[in-house]
Amino acid sequence: MSDTKILIVEDDPNLGQILNEYLGLKGFKTHLSTDGEAGLHAYKAGDYDLCILDLMMPKMDGFSLAKEIRKDNEDVPIVFLTAKSMKEDVIEGFKVGADDYLTKPFSMEELLLRLGAILKRSRKSVVQDEFPELYELGDYKYNYHHHLLTSSTSEVKLTGKENELLRMFCENFNQTVERGAALKRIWGDDSYFNARSMDVYIAKLRKHLKEDEKIQIITVHGQGFKLVKLN
Repeated sequence: MSDTKILIVEDDPNLGQILNEYLGLKGFKTHLSTDGEAGLHAYKAGDYDLCILDLMMPKMDGFSLAKEIRKDNEDVPIVFLTAKSMKEDVIEGFKVGADDYLTKPFSMEELLLRLGAILKRSRKSVVQDEFPELYELGDYKYNYHHHLLTSSTSEVKLTGKENELLRMFCENFNQTVERGAALKRIWGDDSYFNARSMDVYIAKLRKHLKEDEKIQIITVHGQGFKLVKLN
């Protein structure tokens, strides 16, 4: 973990210092910022493997900061630490690209375990395997290795999780992808928060595919999802 750099953006000076010292003792290289604007400046100046963001902060809130980070990097893991536990806040967190969401108070041990799991998933190398360079999908061409979904009128750069989900659906075209299997393959476990995150990403994929009405990701109730081409 000695090469793992973590950005901490937390306006509570006591919690911020505790996080900074605890993760430092666990072998991480950390940087602490105490407001959203300072956090964005630190992010742009550094090369971080993971970002831990508070939500309620002066100058720039955590959601806004996460959006700015996602403009630059679709794949760097983002973890929200917040006292806001409303379902709407959790969903909004995943919409802006969060990988996990911990509500205060939380245990440092749980945080460390979650960070370890996220980092392990994010560092899995992309294997150049036998998945076709260009996958024909109705009016679309899908390039898994370049994260691109293109049609005659549009081009979408897919996020890491959108890309892995779409590949899974293509590999199982016209077959049901079980919800639990997708969660374990892409998120590592089938917890409630990961399930909500997957729902958000599937909604994004449906939006990306809306130009061709025959290509749809349908919900198979009680089982999972299926990518199909309608007649």
